[in-house]
Amino acid sequence: MRTSMKFRFGLGAVALSLVAATVAMSARPSQLEARLAAPEDAWLKKVTAKHKQLFDFPAVGGGIPLVHIMNYYDTWNKAYGVADTDIDAVGTFYGATTFFGLNDAVWAKYKLGEFLKENDASGAPATKNPWREAPVVLGMELRPASIESLQKRGATFILCNNALGIFAGLLAKARGLETDAVYADLKANILPGVELIPGMVVAIEQAHRAGLSYHRQ
Repeated sequence: MRTSMKFRFGLGAVALSLVAATVAMSARPSQLEARLAAPEDAWLKKVTAKHKQLFDFPAVGGGIPLVHIMNYYDTWNKAYGVADTDIDAVGTFYGATTFFGLNDAVWAKYKLGEFLKENDASGAPATKNPWREAPVVLGMELRPASIESLQKRGATFILCNNALGIFAGLLAKARGLETDAVYADLKANILPGVELIPGMVVAIEQAHRAGLSYHRQ
């Protein structure tokens, strides 16, 4: 009898352990999501409009990605009567567009136009960020599609820290400088309103979970 009771007690303990393990395992995803959601998700808190889309542009594309964001706002405005306050667009800076999230001072200091082979309207290497105020798209200056104009309409821009580190290293090597010093300088000269995020690979997933539609450029 005692042996039987011990056996049953043992089975009960095992069962309780299995239940506890199952509960713990089921809790892990939410805990992981909580860790992923903070604090690098700060930019998502601003993206709350009814209509929201992430524009993924790791390539410059002649400035067309900016035009797509402008058209996103304009089309909702003109065709559907939706105000800018009900629209949120998110633009990404990483890959070949990493340095487009930086100000004119570092474009001039490090000759980024020459480094990126990005020319201004005159055909000379750009000495200031060509997307900040007056982008030239298809041969036309298009100020309504500039970063500053789009920010005024509510657009959010995020810059990948992983990409900034990699490109800081490439730039430092090309200019014969120390990578850490160049990275610190670039980081200190991010455009106003552009948020530095840990990695675009995670930010895109976070945007998906937050309900943003996705537009690959």
